Amino acid sequence: MTERRYYRPEGGLPSQNAIVTDRAIFKESYAVIPRGTNSDIVTSFLPSWKGMRMWVLARPLSGFAETFSHYMVELSKGGGSQTPETDPLAQSVLFVVEGAIGLVVEDKSYLMGEGGYAYIPAGVQWSIENAGDEPCVFHWVRKAYVEAKGLDKPDAFVVNESDIEPINMPDTGGKWATTRFVDPTDMRHDMHVNIVTLQPGGIISFAETHVMEHGIYVLEGKAVYRLNQDWVEVEAGDFMWLRSFCPQACYAAGERPFRYLLYKDVNRHMSFL
Repeated sequence: MTERRYYRPEGGLPSQNAIVTDRAIFKESYAVIPRGTNSDIVTSFLPSWKGMRMWVLARPLSGFAETFSHYMVELSKGGGSQTPETDPLAQSVLFVVEGAIGLVVEDKSYLMGEGGYAYIPAGVQWSIENAGDEPCVFHWVRKAYVEAKGLDKPDAFVVNESDIEPINMPDTGGKWATTRFVDPTDMRHDMHVNIVTLQPGGIISFAETHVMEHGIYVLEGKAVYRLNQDWVEVEAGDFMWLRSFCPQACYAAGERPFRYLLYKDVNRHMSFL
């Protein structure tokens, strides 16, 4: 069987003969949700949707990561919603990992296949549906938009990862690159959701320690990831949730690239609330 370019959870339940010990971790500065945790019994559902279920990988928690939520959504044939977002402050990023979705944003229609990426501003009307006969799966990252004086809200857009050239990090010989869907100098945006790629043997060669919170979903490959003072093995389908200033570094392992979808909050004053 060919390994998927984008991992998606299969659901189901572990065998009754399975060992309970797993890699799930929740500490004061980070969490690791391994892919095997995303079984049928931990799915959630939302009103005003049909034919959907989702795994909630992150939600705002006081004293931990506070700015975002991250869902992995599965739509069966005919599934979707005419009113998927109920919070007028919430902006969204969608990233398709299996199948196809039909997306309508303010009366403009899009067909998104695997690798499709959509940014949806806060306060706009949108709808979504499974556009095929097989289940479709997509990431849904949400954040309350923080307005900045003198700046308009960002515009909605839809692209595909394959249309964007990754940018190599300096002095890495192409071993470490980032696919950026938003210009970092565009101050209208207060969050970035990018794809980071480390080739086998590539490393994040210093302990990054910064104010941005992170949600990291491993799309492909495996690595040993440093989280605070711990080194943790991670693989496709695992999710990491990092609090502000949690040190992080990485060694990519295996024969395939190590690729992950990365959330971070950017470009705004620190709140005193």
